Amino acid sequence: MILSANTHIECADKRRAVLNAVAILERDIKKRFHSPSCDAAKISLIACDDFADEDFRIEIRDDGAVIYANGELGFVYGLLYISEKFLGIKPFWFWMDQRIEKTDSIPVKNGVYSSPVPAVKYRGWFVNDEVLIMKWAIDGDSKEPWRMVFEALLRCGGNTVIPGTDKNSRLYNRMASDMGLWITHHHAEPMGAEMFGRKYPDLEANYFEYKDKFHELWRDAVREQKDMKVIWSVGFRGQGDCPFWANDTSSRYDTDQKRGALISDIIELQRQIVLESVEDPVFCTNLYGEVMELYDGGYINFDENIIKVSADNGFGKMVTRRRNNHTVRVPSIPKEPTNHGGIYYHVSFYDLQAANHITMLPNSVDFVNSELDTVMAMNMNDFWVINCSNIRPHAYFLDAVRKKWYGRSISDAAHSAEWANDYYNGAEGVAMCLGDYHNAMIPFGENIDEHCGEQFYTENVRMLARMAMIGKSECCGVMRWFTGDIPLDEQIEKFSSMCERGLEKLRVYYEECEKVSSELIGDTKELFDATILLQAKIHYYCCKGAALFGKAYREYTDKKFFSSFMLFGDSAAMYEDANKAMRGSEYGVWSGFYFNECFADCKHSAYMINKLRGVVREMGDNISHYKWYRDLMYTRRDRSIMTLLVNDNHMEDQEIYEKAKKLMGDGSYALPID
Repeated sequence: MILSANTHIECADKRRAVLNAVAILERDIKKRFHSPSCDAAKISLIACDDFADEDFRIEIRDDGAVIYANGELGFVYGLLYISEKFLGIKPFWFWMDQRIEKTDSIPVKNGVYSSPVPAVKYRGWFVNDEVLIMKWAIDGDSKEPWRMVFEALLRCGGNTVIPGTDKNSRLYNRMASDMGLWITHHHAEPMGAEMFGRKYPDLEANYFEYKDKFHELWRDAVREQKDMKVIWSVGFRGQGDCPFWANDTSSRYDTDQKRGALISDIIELQRQIVLESVEDPVFCTNLYGEVMELYDGGYINFDENIIKVSADNGFGKMVTRRRNNHTVRVPSIPKEPTNHGGIYYHVSFYDLQAANHITMLPNSVDFVNSELDTVMAMNMNDFWVINCSNIRPHAYFLDAVRKKWYGRSISDAAHSAEWANDYYNGAEGVAMCLGDYHNAMIPFGENIDEHCGEQFYTENVRMLARMAMIGKSECCGVMRWFTGDIPLDEQIEKFSSMCERGLEKLRVYYEECEKVSSELIGDTKELFDATILLQAKIHYYCCKGAALFGKAYREYTDKKFFSSFMLFGDSAAMYEDANKAMRGSEYGVWSGFYFNECFADCKHSAYMINKLRGVVREMGDNISHYKWYRDLMYTRRDRSIMTLLVNDNHMEDQEIYEKAKKLMGDGSYALPID
């Protein structure tokens, strides 16, 4: 069979998902081939009742290809199979800038190609913490990033999605459904219902006080989604990503027994509400965080057919997550094989403490493989939802999990080589940089999974800067999880010293990536610099900024105010460099991708450090702001002459910093300058 620009698709199926997949393949044919130049076979879609929903069979003959399927996903996967296997278009073609080389025609060997058998029944992504794609548009279209997310998921063989958080999930669930995906829901948004606080902004979101209003929200959610394929997420945490009892000061839910009883009752009530309107519904419930602790303690009970979704801790380890300063690491994998089990797993996480959001998971592919092997051994294969965040920074691990949900074993060595071949033209050194990444990450604890994502250097430094800025000396409470209950100056020392110790490994890794980059050319270099090298820069620059922050604070406590001022400026400059590196990677379609990088928010870390730098100036400069100016700008001969206090406009903090850097370089920061 010959594929070319003349290849056309015959499709009598009018289901939206099938027509969408036909349009994708037609687009791919245009991308792959020059203008029509030869006769080509057609692709026909034929319905066959004896196929399961996701199954397909493709028969290649001289006169064309026939895709046999029954369910809409069977046809979708069959069409995308042709795109990948015969046209060579990879699952992450868009997210990884795959260059699709044009040709006149492609011969395809006659034969039969059958759908692969996944090891996981419901498998997909949670588009969570999606702040980058929320404010990014492709050619002016703000919906196109979401289409590309859902298309990539389908190309990965996924069938399930939580299509965003809060408003986004309600905004994009129809698009995802129309593309053939099952819809499910955030663990903090049971049944995909509108948040109570948004519907009733003047009322406290208290279930005890407003049961009827909560029930109506759940019924509304069923009415809105009953014509979609939905895995109904039932349960009750609270408004926002926190337990409901955090906002209830009464004694109604002050014990584990009371909390578990309420959750159990609500799960059954929600199940009955769905059953009123939906035939043969599928249910899941998320045993996440504190809910896992209640379930493990025997305080929560529900119908045995509900899929029990356990979660990792945000770092890939199947234990309960740390919440604030509360760390118990209760295993989230059952002791014995279970029926109707699943997982919510993170390759991206946002914990305001140490996780990764704009860089890759700081643990190894080997480690992820081991954790998911344990999941599979416990029969937890009904449901896998992977937190995919904004896709591009995490595509490497998303592809690894894609292989895993098809039953493949994954490893750092094999996966890095395949990824380098798929998207970096097999360029020498790329696989090495991918495989070495986790070895450069700084451990913040003793457990195998406890390695720093970029939030460790960015989120924490802002909180420490604020405490110092407002003159506090006691323990910064939100950092007790890392430091324990010690005074602020000891916290800063522990934080910055750990960054100083880890900086050398990050420097070596960064220089390794720089060397590989220097040997690449063209599109491969552009992609490498915007992905792997960018992540090396973010880690190295921000970690160095954190180490300099600690050095600056030591000078501050020693009352070496000008030196402290300059070192805080150096620290802020490193965070600014990280932000510049992100914005510098926004070529072509990626224009504006990092505009709304507001979690790690390197630029805001620089802002907070520079605010503290301003406080330090007030401690060291004189009340009229001319002493440092004179010590910096005047010669020794002129310094003591006070007929004119200043000869120029008063210098702002950044002007003093930049002038001093020009005069002093990176040497000893001491005034006056001779």
